[in-house]
Amino acid sequence: MVNESQTPPASQPCAVELIVGLGNPGSEYAGNRHNVGFWTVNRLARRLGIAIRHHSRTASYGEGTYRGRRLILAKPRTYVNRSGDAVRELVRRYGLAPKQVLVVYDDLDLPVGRVRIRAKGGHGGNNGVKSIIAALGTQEFPRVRIGIGRPVVNGEPSYDPEVVARWVLSDPPPAERAKLDEAVARAQEAIITILDEGLDAAMNRFNRD
Repeated sequence: MVNESQTPPASQPCAVELIVGLGNPGSEYAGNRHNVGFWTVNRLARRLGIAIRHHSRTASYGEGTYRGRRLILAKPRTYVNRSGDAVRELVRRYGLAPKQVLVVYDDLDLPVGRVRIRAKGGHGGNNGVKSIIAALGTQEFPRVRIGIGRPVVNGEPSYDPEVVARWVLSDPPPAERAKLDEAVARAQEAIITILDEGLDAAMNRFNRD
């Protein structure tokens, strides 16, 4: 367990100030695979005591501090494919650079429960990340990806848009949900490591398995 009261080493400052979990708003989507980003931010908010109590047209967010630094936790109120609208609004509101924005989201091409950290990169087929790249005009923002696996049809991974849409917008069965809950816990620890020690340390620690 991380001791949040400790002071981080001065030689390892972390630039991240905004953490955005992707998902769809509304109770009907709450348990969907596509909402693991929301699950992670909700869990992080409880851990850090940052209430997500502010609501703009595009985002629900909370502002607090972590080890003396400002930290904003946010969930878009848009649907996933318009996540860039929410991120752009928050970046402008708080005067942030793209590298200060950490995005947490589901990844079809990672096995269920796998967690991976990247410092930058393309959207990998995730429409929420695609929207954020377009809104910020850059791929240079860190992200934590949580594997939800790809649907299988006739024994083969499916890339059919309708099949994929049904998969991401459905609730996983109990055994799979348990794996995803474990992944969310691991993603939370990865985020704490990013805040405490920086991206390189987190990638070295969490990208191994």
